[in-house]
Amino acid sequence: MTVTHARTDAPAPLSPEPPAPLHDGSVAALPDAVAVPGYDRSQLEPAVVHIGVGGFHRAHQAVYFDELARAGVSTGWGITGVGLRSPQMGEVLGDQDHLYTLVVRGPEGDDVRVIGSLVRYLFAPDDPEAVLATLADPRTRLVTLTITGSAYPAGEPDPEDPDVRADVATPGTPGTAFGFLVEGLRRRRAAGLAGFTVLSCDNAQHSGDLARAAVLATARLRDVGLAGWIEEQVTFPGSMVDRITPETTPEGRDAIARRHGIDDRWPVITEPFSQWIVEDRFCAGRPPLDEVGVQFVDDVRPFEIMKTRMLNGAHSALGHLASLAGFSTTAEAMADPTIRGFVRGYLHEVARGLLQVPGVDLDAYADTLVERFSNPQISDELARLCRRSSTKVPTYVLPSVQVALDHAGPREHLVLAVAAWMRYLRGTDDDGRALEVTDALADELRALAELGGTDPHPLLGRTDLFGALAATPGFAQELEAALTGLEDGALAAAAALQRDAGVEAQESAA
Repeated sequence: MTVTHARTDAPAPLSPEPPAPLHDGSVAALPDAVAVPGYDRSQLEPAVVHIGVGGFHRAHQAVYFDELARAGVSTGWGITGVGLRSPQMGEVLGDQDHLYTLVVRGPEGDDVRVIGSLVRYLFAPDDPEAVLATLADPRTRLVTLTITGSAYPAGEPDPEDPDVRADVATPGTPGTAFGFLVEGLRRRRAAGLAGFTVLSCDNAQHSGDLARAAVLATARLRDVGLAGWIEEQVTFPGSMVDRITPETTPEGRDAIARRHGIDDRWPVITEPFSQWIVEDRFCAGRPPLDEVGVQFVDDVRPFEIMKTRMLNGAHSALGHLASLAGFSTTAEAMADPTIRGFVRGYLHEVARGLLQVPGVDLDAYADTLVERFSNPQISDELARLCRRSSTKVPTYVLPSVQVALDHAGPREHLVLAVAAWMRYLRGTDDDGRALEVTDALADELRALAELGGTDPHPLLGRTDLFGALAATPGFAQELEAALTGLEDGALAAAAALQRDAGVEAQESAA
């Protein structure tokens, strides 16, 4: 594991000077406490294309490549960012010469640095040809992805989907990330160039396999021969990425300007912890990321399962239960001993169902997560954790429930987490205040949740979400009991689990 420690000095006083707009010409004049790139950015070779530049990429992968250059290890891995949906990121970064501020916020102070590894940004809908030309550029050796887990097709891509149809019918203006990759690789093949490595950095189990399947399926819709060439020439390693990165709010941006003297229109705030584990399968040269803390492994799956089921699963569990109780941020919720105890119990139940992970003590990892969630300086919005719940809960939570049921393991916290999600889908908290359910299936699931009340069967009927778990003996009854307990309030239901656990612990000791 890699942990980047924040400085332990006291919070910086307010900057005495007006904040300086961030760009190449202003970097040298920034306050001394701000770490700036000490390398010549003009020497960065654009070997990496990253599709899906958001807060997480800028807090994670881009930082590791910045560290390569900063440490004098290599300037051969500069990043060209590609956006697919929103032009705003490109507008901001363009005005700032593609520089941005990273604020690592620990309990004892901020560590502030300007990241310089991003050398160019392209908004694909405005200039698809520039994106395709960059992918076909011989200098491009690695393409990384953060396009969200839901962007990967479940099975074969639908040829009738408008975006997929664009990938095939008008490949010069593709509709999906995979269409861009396929057309870029087709051009490389035509030019006699080798392929590049495609590295998914999304929170999806078997992310490398998912990326490979999506690219090959898209290629087969166009040309079976091209698909065969890609299968031979391109590698798709999986990776596990981990760094809690809340969305940057206008208030956070203004506070950074006042405190640190940097007028950055879109800074990134993150936690001290950072981890990146990557399968060692690169076809066009491997960046020396191991020199800056990345761990290369033969098989990323144990780490991937650990992270998605423990961190992401606990985030979903925390988000739904704490929202019902009226909390709005992770730090606020985790300061409550009942919520904190629930999260700890949830994590230890998940850990009981996992196989060994090389070099990792799962109970210690669970304790680390509790402390990270409790960081008072990282005020992550619970509403963010609850978005896309119809994707997150089946992916991050339900597999742990199934394992616990299959092996008669402890699961009271796991079942309560599922029940809290079902209760959350009704769209109100324990005091009747509205909760915004941001999900592609929000209307359908809310209707089923309201129809069922404390009866989970209407929602369990969605086998596309619950699969075989819905028919597992005893599960519906346990869910119904948990939903009934939630009628007294989320905190009361969580407190009841802790009381029961205390009784069990005393009986075991006796």
